[in-house]
Amino acid sequence: MNTHLEALAPRLVWQHFRTLCNTPRPSGHEAALVATLEAWADSLGLPHDRDEFGNLRIRKPATPGCESAPGIVLQGHLDMVAQANTGHDHDFTRDPIQTYENEGWLFADGTTLGADNGLGVAAILAVLEDPELTHGPLEALFTLEEETSMGGALNLAENWLEGSLLLNLDSEDRGQVYIGCAGGADVVVNAQLPSTAIQENEQVISLALTGLKGGHSGMDIDKPLGNANRLLVRVLWALETFGARLINYHGGTLRNAIPREAFAQIALPADEVDDALAMVEALAGTLKAELGSGDSNLALTAERVELADAKPLTRDASAMLLAALHAAPCGVERMSADVPGVVETSNNLGVLNVESGRFHLCALVRSLHDSATDAMAGRFQALFGLMGARVKVENSYPGWAPNPQSPLLATFNARHAELMGREPEVKVIHAGLECGILGSKYPHLDMISFGPLIRGAHSPDERVEIESVVEFWEMLRDLIETLTRSR
Repeated sequence: MNTHLEALAPRLVWQHFRTLCNTPRPSGHEAALVATLEAWADSLGLPHDRDEFGNLRIRKPATPGCESAPGIVLQGHLDMVAQANTGHDHDFTRDPIQTYENEGWLFADGTTLGADNGLGVAAILAVLEDPELTHGPLEALFTLEEETSMGGALNLAENWLEGSLLLNLDSEDRGQVYIGCAGGADVVVNAQLPSTAIQENEQVISLALTGLKGGHSGMDIDKPLGNANRLLVRVLWALETFGARLINYHGGTLRNAIPREAFAQIALPADEVDDALAMVEALAGTLKAELGSGDSNLALTAERVELADAKPLTRDASAMLLAALHAAPCGVERMSADVPGVVETSNNLGVLNVESGRFHLCALVRSLHDSATDAMAGRFQALFGLMGARVKVENSYPGWAPNPQSPLLATFNARHAELMGREPEVKVIHAGLECGILGSKYPHLDMISFGPLIRGAHSPDERVEIESVVEFWEMLRDLIETLTRSR
């Protein structure tokens, strides 16, 4: 599978990326890949160990004569986001990712590619295998469950890592280097809401909102993209005027991916159905006009269905839930006053389900300021607390405070200017890089993050520019050798 990757340069990187594509690794299912990497390390005589959570460390001794060079930690996460197009039959726990090339980019067939963070991991493995690289002591740190909870970083063993410099390879823009990131928290809302049998005079309508691009809930949150949950809730709220009662709802699958699709069924008086369908048709045009070219393939449909055993929410419960969801924060809340063009605080209504009266919402709040993360989470607690829902704030992780005076950053900037003929853009990212958590556990680490050009992460549109991987690899090798020589 994916044999065409063997023909790409740099060969070592793509060989390892092929292994990652062929080894299923959605979040929470990284065990097979860990075992594969441990066997590979054994074949090269590289020592390895795991902490209590299961994070993997592979070490490589310094090139003879370079033992006094600063220790470098190369870090990436093993898991990938599991997203597939509707109708594409893919089991992420069993099936390999099938890749193909198109006009200089590498894609996956109907699924996420896993370039986030597979290419960073592949580059680390290539560094460990490269026989011509001159380096000091190296530690390769591979964390688990980054995409779902940051669990690997949050539970990373303390007093384990030995290096003083850390290169995080989980960024997605060529020509850029990241020195700060947002922190975040999951807001999980649950409630059991009253429901009653469908009435004789009620008709069931099934609604589907599809065709959106989706994307990364941090890096893409400021783009002109639609959030399927936000939009379909808006439609349902409008249908309240006809006395609609919500039966079920399913939208989004990951709290850190902007939802591409959402589906719902409602019951409403039969004599209101024609007007309701006409409203949905009109709203489809309104939403498409608002999204414009940013998300031009939106499709909103509604049709009558038979569902005799349906148990819609009571009128009051349905109205209360839709009002709360319609009022809930979603998207960019505030832009940074200190870092131009960077989102400060945002929220993604990632996963929303209603089934048999059980309501579940998982939203992801992000901010450059931990206090703003707490404040946004508090708004959810206040809003949904009004309807008696249980609201928990989970998996909180700190942001990464920028250090523009970092010696590591200065070295990267100088080498990038020399190799690429231009200085890199120094950036702060509105996403949850693990650096913030790692820095809280190892405050002495000097850290930067960089990577190849990846677009559409967390969606089946994910792709990586093949040529950017060449540049990424050249920069990584040169940086390691420069840091070794400057000891």
